Amino acid sequence: MERDILAKNDSYAAVNRSWLAERGILALNLVSSPGSGKTTVLTRTVAALKSEMPVSVMEGDQETSLDAERIRATGVPAVQINTGKGCHLDAHMVGHALHALLPAEASVLFIENVGNLVCPAAFDLGEAAKVAILSVTEGEDKPLKYPDMFHAAQLVLINKIDLLPHVDFSVERCVEYARRVNPGVQILLLSARTGEGMEAWYEWLRLTRRSRLLGRRSAAHQTAEPSGVTLT
Repeated sequence: MERDILAKNDSYAAVNRSWLAERGILALNLVSSPGSGKTTVLTRTVAALKSEMPVSVMEGDQETSLDAERIRATGVPAVQINTGKGCHLDAHMVGHALHALLPAEASVLFIENVGNLVCPAAFDLGEAAKVAILSVTEGEDKPLKYPDMFHAAQLVLINKIDLLPHVDFSVERCVEYARRVNPGVQILLLSARTGEGMEAWYEWLRLTRRSRLLGRRSAAHQTAEPSGVTLT
């Protein structure tokens, strides 16, 4: 049954991925446990980048629309997906939300998943990358306790570093554990509250979006070449 559920989800995810790729949209699946500061990271990010690039947000929660309201207060379009008793978003939900939100071409779409480091690891939404957010108040052993999620992530953000003097958290061990389960994962340290380290995160977004757009142009060029048309 689990295989059937995941196979069906993967088919919806493939449709989402194709839809996003055709429009040059960079979709990022933000995952974390509750209380990591994920929404604060996201709110600060969209406020900082909305004048530089088109951005939009999908908010996933079991109930309420509070997080979507926080995002809309920044002037960025957002839709709320409530999962009820569900502990994660799935690709079918995201597909419906895509057609409601209609993100702009060549934009960045942030999908804030339900706070949970277990189920979202198994469900592809059609995103370009998973970004795992971990706060220093949670303990440095999270990557070992939830290896599937950290193995699936392309980037880990270690948040709330302004609290390091007040908590028992070893950045070095956390990085070691994350790379033990995912040797190629990128890791950035930041504080969404103070802004420390946020510029490195913004630069990662700029570079990843640029790579996405270059890939789209390259694909268009290769498709057009047989007909004798060259894109510039």
